Amino acid sequence: MTTTPVRQEYEVQLEPLLSVPLERQLPLAQRLWQQGWLRKTLILLVLAVLWEAAARFTDNDLLLPGFLQTARAFWEGMFSGELPAKVGVSLVVLLKGYLLGIVLAFALTSLAVSTQFGRDLLGTLTSMFNPLPAIALLPLALLWFGLGDNSLIFVLVHSVLWALALNTYAGFLGVSETLRMAGRNYGLRGLRLVLHILVPAALPSILSGLKIGWAFAWRTLIAAELVFGASSGKGGLGWYIFQNRNELYTDKVFAGLAVVILIGLLVEGLVFNTLERVTVRRWGMQR
Repeated sequence: MTTTPVRQEYEVQLEPLLSVPLERQLPLAQRLWQQGWLRKTLILLVLAVLWEAAARFTDNDLLLPGFLQTARAFWEGMFSGELPAKVGVSLVVLLKGYLLGIVLAFALTSLAVSTQFGRDLLGTLTSMFNPLPAIALLPLALLWFGLGDNSLIFVLVHSVLWALALNTYAGFLGVSETLRMAGRNYGLRGLRLVLHILVPAALPSILSGLKIGWAFAWRTLIAAELVFGASSGKGGLGWYIFQNRNELYTDKVFAGLAVVILIGLLVEGLVFNTLERVTVRRWGMQR
């Protein structure tokens, strides 16, 4: 019977690799391209150039004013104070309806995760009213609440409530049973369980619902103001667009639409991205 020879152990000393740097300096172009704000700005510049080229090709200011003409109308409206005043009117109404919708959605979902009746109520109401466009309720809102901000707030609550309630409830259902049991072991029940366990665990879904509700509310408000007009002698941004369309100031119409887009970008970039960065991304719940 032959035995396998034992290989003698040995150690090789490797010289430190000093010729290769530990960190490689990226080229300037690659470092700039990694900046998200720069990429988005480049996209906007390309769109502006295409817009200006299309306007010059059509050569009809009434049909399609150019980017430069729209920018001029935008700055004139900003410096005259007309556009900021219209934006202020719209944002005040929007915040009232948005916050009221958040409160009602939170109350409805809290009831849904606590009782069987709440689950049935949420399922039934969302099946009935979620497919219903908020702007379709405007005639009834005018009949019930009259000419005023209350009619706009009513349709805004409808546009926010169901989207936020569905996303929040889906997030609550996704919370693991282990976390729920841990909360119950600490004596948490009802609203305390929702606030201390379910809300932090379901925060990604809640933030997603807040963003969807914001988008629905913002476009619903502009559409409602286009139909609704001015209340108490004051009109919002949608009324500004509608009024200039009637007077054939197409460049001011585009300027109003640009303000709608800019406000959407600012809210998305400054509010919701900041909330995600300091909460779910910092906690490792979202990439």
